[in-house]
Amino acid sequence: MDFHINKLKSKLIKLAISLDCMDADEEKTHIAIFNGKAIRRKLVGDKWFFSVVDIIRVLTDSLDAKDYWYRLKQREKEGSGIELSTFCRQLELKSGDGKEYETDCADTEGIFRIIQSIPSKKAEPFKRWLAKVGYERIQEIENPELAQERMKDIYEKKGYSKDWIEKRLRGVAVRQELTDEWKNREIKEEKEFAILTNEVSKATFGKTVEEYKELKRLKRENLRDHMDDLELIFTMLGEAATTRIAKTKDVRGFEENKVAAKQGGEVAGNARKELESKTGESVVSEENFLDIPEKLKKKRKKMIEAFNR
Repeated sequence: MDFHINKLKSKLIKLAISLDCMDADEEKTHIAIFNGKAIRRKLVGDKWFFSVVDIIRVLTDSLDAKDYWYRLKQREKEGSGIELSTFCRQLELKSGDGKEYETDCADTEGIFRIIQSIPSKKAEPFKRWLAKVGYERIQEIENPELAQERMKDIYEKKGYSKDWIEKRLRGVAVRQELTDEWKNREIKEEKEFAILTNEVSKATFGKTVEEYKELKRLKRENLRDHMDDLELIFTMLGEAATTRIAKTKDVRGFEENKVAAKQGGEVAGNARKELESKTGESVVSEENFLDIPEKLKKKRKKMIEAFNR
């Protein structure tokens, strides 16, 4: 039995570190940067939808962008009879408190119309930036490798090592395969995806995603962007194992997938505990990846080498 379990671990690790692609939809709320300021956006189908209040905040420097948006709609309706809200749709975007709220969003075409009503010197460069973002998305659809290269470039500029970046992107592929499998096995609700993800995380690391983020002192940040190599490897292992179990057992519905998620996480959790027993050090780290001193990075590298042996 131990031989087969170890063989499975080996196969799953090889799978997790051999895949190489990027999923633009891994995070529900994405962040774009214009002139150093964040604009929330969400991918719906093949289109980016941008937060209107974020754009107003960038273009007007308003202290109360929501109020500005409210008054802008009133002024436009009175002046031209046009309802700016008709260019929007409500999407759930993550706010500063970490929760998601219904937010007015518009695609590139809608945003172009809305900013025509905003008197701002920044409007023209913003239009060019917006057009560039939209064009890049079209390029990425036609050639997914471009999206991967852009993501690598972003991580490199943030100071991440190339080895870490490779693992991060491979982890995205493993995550995508798992979520696709869940969708094919009758998981539809966002809440269910979150619960299943927590089942894998708890069995792998002994913590839910939120508990892990709290340990690392994170708020809106992406947890996986602050994991080190080992944490990413065990995350991949847990999710790849869950995918394999779901397939081989042909699970259906939320309850069966919940059991499979726990079992998949346990495969990674047992491997993590085995490594910790050999090294005497915890894989679960409270450090943000970029804050880890070079000595500690080398120390963790030795743990990875011990695990691979």
